[in-house]
Amino acid sequence: MNNYVATVKIDINAPAANVWRALTDPELVKQVMFGSEVVTDWQEGSDIVYRGEWQGKPFEDKGKIIKIVPEKQLIITHYSPMSGAEDVPENYHTITYTLTETDGKTTVELSQDNNSDEAGKAESEKNWNMMLANLKRIAEEG
Repeated sequence: MNNYVATVKIDINAPAANVWRALTDPELVKQVMFGSEVVTDWQEGSDIVYRGEWQGKPFEDKGKIIKIVPEKQLIITHYSPMSGAEDVPENYHTITYTLTETDGKTTVELSQDNNSDEAGKAESEKNWNMMLANLKRIAEEG
């Protein structure tokens, strides 16, 4: 396992309920995750699949829901065939979303472990920052 952990954080002017809905409602997830469709039943231990198109190529990323605490925390594993890595457990990332609401505003902290090196970590952080900007916009729209 690689020790490079990408971490990003954003403050959103919306309650945790709005942020959670943007992370879990399939129609809102499409807007947050660059058009990706999410398929899951949102239960711990269940599969989670994100499918869509990236730079003209179809993709289907997959993982499992490790922990789900509505409006507080979501932990999933994630594997993308587009990475070129073999579909084996050591090539999965763990992605942790932590939501903290204070006075109607929500801070979202996101981490993704198992990045291959400093460059991979930086690339992940860049991508997650774009996603968090979408999340902020959608959640603040209500």
